[in-house]
Amino acid sequence: MTMPYVLPRTGELGPSAPVVVTPAGVRYADPARDQAGRDLDGLLWELREGTPTGPPAYTAELHPARQREAMDALLCAGCRAPADRGPDGMLWLMPLLGAAPATRWEGVHAAIPPMCAACAELAPRACPVLRDGHVTLRVREAEPIGVRGTLHPRPGQPGEPDPDALVAYDSPDLPFVVARQAVRELRQVTVTR
Repeated sequence: MTMPYVLPRTGELGPSAPVVVTPAGVRYADPARDQAGRDLDGLLWELREGTPTGPPAYTAELHPARQREAMDALLCAGCRAPADRGPDGMLWLMPLLGAAPATRWEGVHAAIPPMCAACAELAPRACPVLRDGHVTLRVREAEPIGVRGTLHPRPGQPGEPDPDALVAYDSPDLPFVVARQAVRELRQVTVTR
């Protein structure tokens, strides 16, 4: 694992493209960017500016396109190989982020993709967030449930955009979100360390 696959590099931390909110949902002001930012289901995704150069940006959020690819195909967050699977389920490393090690992990909403065994050994030494505390899980089911992103109010509704909303795939709010991360609900979870 030379550089975690799902992390942006410092050269990719440019500003987001401007969005327009319409009664039908959000779109990028530039039609070409709007088309490039949509997935097969029509959901609008954040596009990263810049080039993938420079060191990994450990303090930034995951790269939207690479995170989505890893979550959709259940690829390793570190190297993009298939995630490790065993009789107890798929391998996942989750940062504690203030949680106690005894936290109940069943049903947690994960935006961090799973890992292969080799990267799971290296990641806690390389990643400052995991170095501050993490838990290793085996997960039998990881159901896609929605996205995390910026939820914009509908035209005429008061309020500011919510920059960190979790929006379910079956929510009527889905057309009004610019997605940054695919989210899965982890089920049948076993804590291994």
